Amino acid sequence: MNPVKSLLGQTAIYGLPTIVGRLLNYFLVPLYTSESVFKNPADYGVISELYAWVAFLIILLPLGMETAFFRFFNEKEDKDAVFRSSFITVIGFNLVFFIVLLFASQSIADAMMYSEHPEFIVLLGAIVCVDAIAALPMAKLRSENKALRFSTIHFTAIVVNVGMNLFLMLVVFDPEKPMEGVLFILLANLLASCVKLVGTYKDFLNLKLNYNKELALEMLRYSFPLIIAGFAGIVNETLDRIMMKPLLIQAGNTPEYSLEQVGIYSACYKLAMIVTIFLQAYRYAAEPFFFAQSKNEDRNKVYIKIMNYFVAAVCLVFIGVSLNIDIFKYFIRSEEYWAGLYVVPILLLANVFLGIYYNQSIWYKLSGQTKFGAYIAIGGGVITILVNMIFIPLYGFVASAWATLIVYALQMVASYLLGQKFYPIKYNLRKFGLYFGLALGLFFITQIVDMDPNEFTWSKFIFHNTLIAFYIFVVWFMEKPNKLTTNR
Repeated sequence: MNPVKSLLGQTAIYGLPTIVGRLLNYFLVPLYTSESVFKNPADYGVISELYAWVAFLIILLPLGMETAFFRFFNEKEDKDAVFRSSFITVIGFNLVFFIVLLFASQSIADAMMYSEHPEFIVLLGAIVCVDAIAALPMAKLRSENKALRFSTIHFTAIVVNVGMNLFLMLVVFDPEKPMEGVLFILLANLLASCVKLVGTYKDFLNLKLNYNKELALEMLRYSFPLIIAGFAGIVNETLDRIMMKPLLIQAGNTPEYSLEQVGIYSACYKLAMIVTIFLQAYRYAAEPFFFAQSKNEDRNKVYIKIMNYFVAAVCLVFIGVSLNIDIFKYFIRSEEYWAGLYVVPILLLANVFLGIYYNQSIWYKLSGQTKFGAYIAIGGGVITILVNMIFIPLYGFVASAWATLIVYALQMVASYLLGQKFYPIKYNLRKFGLYFGLALGLFFITQIVDMDPNEFTWSKFIFHNTLIAFYIFVVWFMEKPNKLTTNR
């Protein structure tokens, strides 16, 4: 079977439930930002700050074993030993982490200025530990091509999260007690995370404590640079929401105003994450697919084709949202949050670069040069911290948006240059330049023509979407449907 068509099929199988599920989760943002829930952006800022910390922990706690599992599962004959050793390692580490967190919860809450709510810290710890432990059984389903079961569990967890949010926030929640709403959101997330444990219960029941220490250490040596890379990557992605409140307070702003800025920025960032939703669905299928293709003599041709289609797709998402921001803004229900809409195209473009970087990053995973992923991410993390520290006090969240764009662009370029040296894949840079340049050009045309880019008119809607249709036609002409069925 054509490998590109195989990847498209796997992306559809894994991606459809993922996209639908993520969209359901996505539609919680209009609920949270509505007049009847968190009308004040400062209250939504609390949720945003807490979940920024979750993003860090969800990288650390699985110990990078998910990617290591795919690598060793394809290489080792004793596949049960690969799963068992990695799974026991993750379980043990997370149990120790959660016990320590329980004893330190009040101190952590004090440091985060949530002294009256140490339960937030405990619930966050429970969520990330459950997700980390469930990651290996879920990865095992992907490696065994049990896409239907994987998607069913994943989708059910999201439905539970959305259902509990709707019930708790619309029926039980008192708008006069916003911190109660934060608690409800965390409880709904914990219940949803537990669905994955229930869905993979056989892996727990059948787990034998026959631990291969040498294999586990070998996997950890492989995965450790990935942990560093992932951790540094999350610095680029979410640290701005953690740094924003203290930096703005130090600049003389009130805690209320500072949390409002976090809330506005986080809500607008959600619009840019439409690219990330597409990317997440793609990555579920792509990572095991790329490892499986590593033994194919024509693997580089496959990687080049996939990159062409990928760049075209993420650039389409960029112009699709940017050129229709006057419609997408209603996704954020309260006008209090619309003050940050002008950073959405910046963040969308940043996520395009991030997607290309992720797609390129397969070179250091396939070659075992995972240390370079760590170097790239650490470099990006340092730049992120410096830019945010210097410019957030001066320009607020717009500095964070530009920092994100600059860092992801630099990481994309660095990964390409290093990849050409250590694992050469001759990507079609002309097509890359064409698709990216065309998308950016169409965006700037609308910025020059439009008087008010955030106000809807039918003439503007027709004009903008005609440009989007033109972009689609150019991509179709360059790729042509018959090329999808060939192995050239």
